[in-house]
Amino acid sequence: MDQVLLDFDRQDAQGATCTAQAWAKVPAPLTPTQRQSLKQRAKELLAAKGAVLVAHYYVDGDLQDLAQETGGIVSDSLEMARFGRDHAASTLVVAGVRFMGETAKILSPEKRVLMPDLDATCSLDLGCPPDAFNAFCDAHPDRTVVVYANTSAAVKARADWMVTSSCALEIVSELKARGEKIIWAPDRHLGRYIQDQTGADMLMWNGACIVHDEFKGLELELLREQHPDALILVHPESPASVVAQADVVGSTSALIKAVVEGKAREYVVATDNGILHRMRQLAPDKVLIEAPTAGNSATCKSCAHCPWMAMNGLQGVVDCLERGLGEIQVAEPVRGQALSCITRMLDFTAALKAKASGMTPGIGAA
Repeated sequence: MDQVLLDFDRQDAQGATCTAQAWAKVPAPLTPTQRQSLKQRAKELLAAKGAVLVAHYYVDGDLQDLAQETGGIVSDSLEMARFGRDHAASTLVVAGVRFMGETAKILSPEKRVLMPDLDATCSLDLGCPPDAFNAFCDAHPDRTVVVYANTSAAVKARADWMVTSSCALEIVSELKARGEKIIWAPDRHLGRYIQDQTGADMLMWNGACIVHDEFKGLELELLREQHPDALILVHPESPASVVAQADVVGSTSALIKAVVEGKAREYVVATDNGILHRMRQLAPDKVLIEAPTAGNSATCKSCAHCPWMAMNGLQGVVDCLERGLGEIQVAEPVRGQALSCITRMLDFTAALKAKASGMTPGIGAA
């Protein structure tokens, strides 16, 4: 089938200036005393404000621990969306990147949604501006529009479906079975992987994650020679040369599960290294090796960490709760329009989960 790539200039998404600004805002390392004090203050504020912390696997380990210790959650973007929607808390503190906060607000407009730093964004989001994306969709009106979670509320407002890496294969397989042709945005690597697995007719937007795009197939081959018994775990946002070498390809949750349940001793992990914190907690006996993003001559052999995820810190949690900073707003009609594609995904995955467990939503065993 014909492949169409929209050659959008992604300089704003991965340019040196943009990422340099993000790294400049990354909080300085904390002393043990500072960490203990800020963590205690955050716990007090979460309780006092009736708030819950929803954190992604890629953010700082202190925030992951804080979420676990205060009744919040550490998860992938799919579970973050579900948890925030279903939790009784009146305030959600979302530690991650901006599209995650927007998704929480879209699903729970009555709740206050705060973020440690509103400038924490995503290269995939930045690389898919709404006006250009709308023009792309307008040029192909016969196609079902499927967008990755890593997009703005305005882009989701144009979509028929939102997907995450946890459910993209199943949803695209279903659409193919219905005979639907697809517009896919924005990650070209994930889109290509989904297309290879399903055979779906997909037109791809030309976007990439600045972290996963840097993993190197050749360097991974050399690393495998040094660790022949290691299992290779790869997030599907990675280039095809990296995905081709994987023993497990999957979402953050799937990769963690592979480490916890796997029989191997060593695991090479090709995703943001923020995930290693939770992996080490759940599987302390396993050896985790970061997949290479550069060759031996580089100053950093593996620099796989998102600068925007790194902007999240304990001080930011305290500030947003104490001073009301970092509040997310999604105006109508965009919020209502974006709600449809997110709800469609959540309903689909809930039905899929119920079918797998022999349960029918709202009924029980079937």
